Amino acid sequence: MPVPSDWDETSIVTGYWFLNSDANWEPPSDLSAFIGQGSAPIYIGFGSMASQDSRRTTCLVLEAVRQSGQRAILATGRGGLSYEEIPNNVYMLKSAPHDWLFPRCAAVVHHGGAGTTGAGLKAGKPTTICPFFGDQPFWGRRVFELGVGSYPIPQKQLTAEKLGQTIREVIADSEMRQRAEVLGEKIRAENGVTQAVGLIKEKLSLCDN
Repeated sequence: MPVPSDWDETSIVTGYWFLNSDANWEPPSDLSAFIGQGSAPIYIGFGSMASQDSRRTTCLVLEAVRQSGQRAILATGRGGLSYEEIPNNVYMLKSAPHDWLFPRCAAVVHHGGAGTTGAGLKAGKPTTICPFFGDQPFWGRRVFELGVGSYPIPQKQLTAEKLGQTIREVIADSEMRQRAEVLGEKIRAENGVTQAVGLIKEKLSLCDN
């Protein structure tokens, strides 16, 4: 984002503050097996955003995946994605660290929370955001404006046809994938925590003087 014109020199952008996952974390064996059985899957999950009709949401997403012709990992989370009859090309995921999972996916589809958006961009993956409210529509537009993802699909307008078509387009767009990879490299290199610590130490040293 460009720095807003009304910010003064006390407002500083350091970059994302990522909390890396536990280095000792091990994925479930069936998750590792699924990822290794074919092409990189699409991640689909709507985080903590509750669905009024979890069965409808799950059926919609599964139909979109079928229409896209892709493999997918569906994160159940608290987002209403839970269903008993899952096809072989879909893995139902309870949880996994984004910094481990996203680099192993072909693209990410999610609600557009700031943290999930940052994790997907850090991984260098094309993004489709299906926002509910709040800042989520903003991040959806920003991802699209940067050319690293599709135009956002608001949850109220989400259909299997729209999502399936969008997934196909994102996977087929080699230039979008390249832009996402370049942005991911920049985000991984910025190290926002280190920059923030350096700035804090600098300010503290000025106070001591």
